[in-house]
Amino acid sequence: MSPALPDGDPAPPDGALPASAATGADARRFGVYLHVPFCAVRCGYCDFNTYTATELGGGASLAQYAATASEEIALADRVLQGAGVPRRPVATVFVGGGTPTLLPVDDLVRLLDGVRTTWGLMPGAEVTTEANPDSVTPQGLARLAAAGFTRVSFGMQSAVPHVLRTLERTHDPARVPDVVRWARDAGLRVSLDLIYGTPGESLDDWRRSVEVALATGVDHVSAYALVVEPGTRMAVQVRRGELTLPDDDDQAAKYELADDLLTAAGLRWYEVSNWARTPADASRHNLGYWRGDDWWGIGPGAHSHVGGVRWWNVKHPRAYADRLARGLSPAAGREIVAGGTATLERVMLGVRIAEGLPLQDVPAQSRAAVAGLVADGLVDGAAAVGADGPRRVLLTRRGRLLADTVVRALVG
Repeated sequence: MSPALPDGDPAPPDGALPASAATGADARRFGVYLHVPFCAVRCGYCDFNTYTATELGGGASLAQYAATASEEIALADRVLQGAGVPRRPVATVFVGGGTPTLLPVDDLVRLLDGVRTTWGLMPGAEVTTEANPDSVTPQGLARLAAAGFTRVSFGMQSAVPHVLRTLERTHDPARVPDVVRWARDAGLRVSLDLIYGTPGESLDDWRRSVEVALATGVDHVSAYALVVEPGTRMAVQVRRGELTLPDDDDQAAKYELADDLLTAAGLRWYEVSNWARTPADASRHNLGYWRGDDWWGIGPGAHSHVGGVRWWNVKHPRAYADRLARGLSPAAGREIVAGGTATLERVMLGVRIAEGLPLQDVPAQSRAAVAGLVADGLVDGAAAVGADGPRRVLLTRRGRLLADTVVRALVG
């Protein structure tokens, strides 16, 4: 079961934004997220807003999805213009899911063309699609690259068969080097997503997964700790005692091992869970989230943020398609991000990235806490005193493991 939507105020039926959304828009980058809510099967640990490709019909079906999502692209343009937000070329596009590459290549290209026609793309725009290793072909990847996609992020998760079985992943791990080669041959940048902390995964299993990922020569790796969300099949298995979750020490050891291996291979962390060989290899789309840029999320359950206004769409694809068919916004609710909430989010997101959080963004009453965080080995002392530029809060590796502790200290 997917998580419930946030609490918030009702969104207006036409999706209209307040005029305040336009304030400062020229200084912010604009990204587009396209959610494709289809998977071949639902993995036991997953709580994303996804559905198997055959269980939906009508405008919510896989076959009609590109047409339905294109209606929201048109609505987005009307809403932004109505609020006085200037048309800005799109800096990044990210197609996520689900498994976006379950859609025919022509449909993915149609969605990108819709974004390009509506707003234009910045020169050198980053255009990413997620994919499963068993959902792509060399020909399909080449067609995506020719249409303007620049990057693909493969859900590798693990190189160890028994770990993949526990996660209920269906792809053959031996296929990963092939799909990476196909993508790179097509001219696409490639990222691999890994998950650590699966029940039954040993430290040697995790080492093997990281080493296999590095052996492909990729220039970007994401490594996320498994979080078992309520309502998932894995949560039921844990509750019944069928699976045992690792403890915090095990999770920390696996994070440190990944950081050691990735760093030795020439990749550097730029966000707590992400490593890239060069700044050009980092995910600019995700950096837009962490830096507080604007983005419009297309699709059921997708979230958006423009000028301090955040909203989220209805979750179910049928409800999403029905609203758009009736000329209504699919937004279910929204909130204005201001005051203490805005401060908390700025600190929470800013400390996660390797450029650090400017000290001036820490509430004045909490800045004295930085010295204690340095003494505890959670924050870099040289960065805190401005040894190499403006003073900033920069996490040490131990601080990355305890980022929530740092945030709590900084927002008091």
